[in-house]
Parts: sequence; structure tokens; C-alpha cells
Amino acid sequence: MPESEDDDERRRARRAPIELKVEYKRLNTFFADYTKNISRGGTFIGTQRPLAVNTEFVFALTVPNLKEPLKLRGKVIWVVPVEEATKGNPAGMGIEFQYTGDAERAEKETVVERLLADQLGEHLATKLLGRKPRE
Repeated sequence: MPESEDDDERRRARRAPIELKVEYKRLNTFFADYTKNISRGGTFIGTQRPLAVNTEFVFALTVPNLKEPLKLRGKVIWVVPVEEATKGNPAGMGIEFQYTGDAERAEKETVVERLLADQLGEHLATKLLGRKPRE
């Protein structure tokens, strides 16, 4: 189903409802939170301890069928602080994936697209992406 103009405008790409474990480090402390939606361009990490906007960090996604977690670099582009969170808009942070170049972007986007296809099925993944997932 296409997003309407009333949907959250912070999202640049459609998101898929998949719960994945996210691990990252902040000030020598490791955190394990969860993402419940992901797109080729970013993800939302639900957390009671969001990082500040513009913070860049490396995180690992535990993905079914991958031997090792998928390591990604991200930048916090928006946050929902705990005090502003609601059931429909939970506390956490919107992350935009960061890449060193086109080759890394293509590689990571392909992994995310295959994840969407594996978890949601080819038909729904194609609808979310607007085209068939990359092989």
C-alpha cells in the first residue's frame, strides 16, 4: 500500500515491518536494541536511549540466514525522546545508512533487499521497493 502525504514525512523510502536485533557501542557501553522497520536507505531503532541527531556510528544487524551480523554505518537524522514517545510513535532514532562509495552502497542495499524478500516474500518486497529485489 503506498504511503500517503499524511504518513511520516521523515521517511524517504518505504519501510518493512521486520524485527532485527541491533547492537552498537556508545561511550564504551554496548547496547542491544531492536529495529522493527528497515528500508534500503535506513532504519528506525527503538530505544529508550537515542543518540543525538547527527551522531555517526557503526552498528550490527543480526539477520536470519547470515553467518555474521551485517555491519552498517549510520547517522542519526531524527529522534523521538522518551518523554515525547507514544504507542504509535515510540522512543528511538531514525538512522540513515552511510556508505564509503557506490560499491559499498550497492552491496549493502542488495543485502537489505534480499532480507526484505526472504522475510516478506518476493511479491511484498517488490511492492515496497517499487521493483524486483536485487539478486
